[in-house]
Amino acid sequence: MTVLCGIDEAGRGPLAGAVYAAAVILNPARPIAGLADSKKLSEARRDALALEIKAHALAWGIASVSAQEIDEINILQASMLAMQRAYLAMVTDFGLHATLIQVDGNRSPRFDLPCEAIVKGDSKVAEISAASILAKTARDASLLVLDSQYPQYGFAQHKGYPTALHLQRLAEHGVTAEHRLSYAPVKRLLG
Repeated sequence: MTVLCGIDEAGRGPLAGAVYAAAVILNPARPIAGLADSKKLSEARRDALALEIKAHALAWGIASVSAQEIDEINILQASMLAMQRAYLAMVTDFGLHATLIQVDGNRSPRFDLPCEAIVKGDSKVAEISAASILAKTARDASLLVLDSQYPQYGFAQHKGYPTALHLQRLAEHGVTAEHRLSYAPVKRLLG
């Protein structure tokens, strides 16, 4: 019997904060209606589905790679590392191993079991959709924490993405310890 684990990441594009990934093994006996690419769902719907996934999935794990680690190894490698950490967190917490991993995108990290990269997998595979939702909601929650630490930057609004507001606040207040120094808009400010 195939035990499918879906994995996806959130937060490759932002100028600040960690990149997050989640791994999910759904329970065929407890289907979850409405799973979709997290970017196509409202925040309220994502939050509700995240609770349902955590309650009904056979196993799930969430992990992150910090802005500092992103600067050290680059965002692609950081995304792969976050996916590996998410799978490990799931196995550690639930003791359940997959027989097949499917990852959203055109590249996958190395695992000691079969792994497939599926372009637009977050719209095609329920397990990847679920992982997309958990990664996105975890990352958004972490940006609300950053917003409380650095209220002048507006992280609750732009979630670290390079919006006009974020770029303006960066220019006004400078770079924080949570900014990705290797990203061009941040690097330019550092001279």
